[in-house]
Amino acid sequence: MRRTVRLRLTLLYSGLFLMAGVVLVALIYLLVEYSPFPAPPAAPAPGGFDVPGPAPQAEQSGTLRRLLVNSLIALAVMALAAMLLGWLMAGRVLRPLGEMTATVRRITADRLDRRLAASGPDDELKRLADTFDELLDRLESAFTAQRRFVANASHELRTPLTLQRAMAEVALADPEVGSRELRTVLERMVAAGKHQERLIEALLTLARSQQGLQERGPVDLAAITRQALEDPGGIRIESTLDPAPLSGDHALIERLVANLLDNAVRYNVPGGWITVETAVRSGRSTLRVSNSGPVIPPDRVHQLIQPFQRLEGGRKAGGDGLGLGLSIVAAIVEAHHGTLEARPRQEGGLDVTVTLT
Repeated sequence: MRRTVRLRLTLLYSGLFLMAGVVLVALIYLLVEYSPFPAPPAAPAPGGFDVPGPAPQAEQSGTLRRLLVNSLIALAVMALAAMLLGWLMAGRVLRPLGEMTATVRRITADRLDRRLAASGPDDELKRLADTFDELLDRLESAFTAQRRFVANASHELRTPLTLQRAMAEVALADPEVGSRELRTVLERMVAAGKHQERLIEALLTLARSQQGLQERGPVDLAAITRQALEDPGGIRIESTLDPAPLSGDHALIERLVANLLDNAVRYNVPGGWITVETAVRSGRSTLRVSNSGPVIPPDRVHQLIQPFQRLEGGRKAGGDGLGLGLSIVAAIVEAHHGTLEARPRQEGGLDVTVTLT
């Protein structure tokens, strides 16, 4: 027989009842046998004559035997009744679990919109169902984000490939194309290839960040930021770099700093500025990068953290942004169990604060 939870609960209930019954029968038997309150003597027969009868000891032993036999029979009947009632009650208690199991079996990767939606009292089963629904919400969000990421990555990779193929086909279709035109086509194809390389490198960094840290080592945010600021990119930068040591992946921290600075330079305005600060606050290393730029609606800031999301008003004239800079920063921060706060400035631009342990 399959040892289901219902069967185990039934056996448990019946076993406990049987043990309690055995203890009760033994206790009654002992109390009757060794009662501290002896039975009163039998009243004399009418007329003052004693009626011969069985000896008191023999009568008491017979009574005890009948009591024990009757108690055991009653215990056996009640044990059977307890098993039946235990089976019915276990089925009633476990019925919501059966309904949950049937619903979960109908949930697939393509139908993550189903929920258990348990009703009834706020007991352990309802809390279990609510917890599972929360897990499904997170899974659905993750699957949706993954599908969107794959679709966006495919589009971003397909665009330069299509451009390269079109340029090559146009050049090959013209029998009178000269060396100058061919050189121009090749230069444009090389530029498209570089864009692909940057995109693939960014995707690999994002994937590496999302896998978590393989190893940690001593890192100083101030030193890495100071090195990254050696090439300001022709924009005014003010920095206050106090020591900010932490334990993390040196290569990923370098990419984090480089992406924040590149984002501040790329989505800036002519004659703009950038301020960079590193410090230790409340025992945690922080990096703050603020920059001037176009006004960003507050309700659209969260889009900047998502892969391949760009605000067209803030793009550089060249339009060569990948839309992965801040999403890589967010993944690196999450891998280091830190926090990322991005706030739009009222005058325009963005204020990003990264806190790492």
